[in-house]
Amino acid sequence: MKKRVLIIHGCPSDTEKAMSSETRTYDKHWIPWLKKELVLRDIETETPLMPEPWAPDYYKFKKEFDKYKVDEDSILVGHSCGCAFLVRWLGETNQKIYKLILVAPWKIPDKDDEFRKAFYEYPIDETMKSRVKEIIMFTSDDEENDGKESLKIFHEALDGKVIELKGRRHFTQDDMGTTEFPELLGVILR
Repeated sequence: MKKRVLIIHGCPSDTEKAMSSETRTYDKHWIPWLKKELVLRDIETETPLMPEPWAPDYYKFKKEFDKYKVDEDSILVGHSCGCAFLVRWLGETNQKIYKLILVAPWKIPDKDDEFRKAFYEYPIDETMKSRVKEIIMFTSDDEENDGKESLKIFHEALDGKVIELKGRRHFTQDDMGTTEFPELLGVILR
């Protein structure tokens, strides 16, 4: 089996900051480190840049994501809103994959954010778990309440294994104090 990993980043709230490759962070954090570690192990790894993630649109994300090959040997990793996208995409496409890994999964929109409301509010296809060999969800003991509630929503629908780490909040570089995420690398490699 030749593993293939696709990593879908989260969604920033600040449009202007997010547009510059120097100041944006949504495709940074642990993602470049993880990609480097996987490539060093000869694992094909893609980190697509999703269009306008500060105003996430499922159909725009899907158009970009559909450019990449996904099959039964694929491992899909999502961070925050990237998790919501992957779960919806898997439910709608009925695609079989090897692993689904959700890092700080998010499914609760801000009350006044119409983009995120349309992005997050969809029914989770609970049959999806029969098409995924392994589902793992990372959370932190100090994640904010909406993040904890989001994890609960995903876990109730999909089961899977929950890994709670201490002091990682929302798994951003600022929250973690590092760009390295060895626990995630270990889950991908096993």
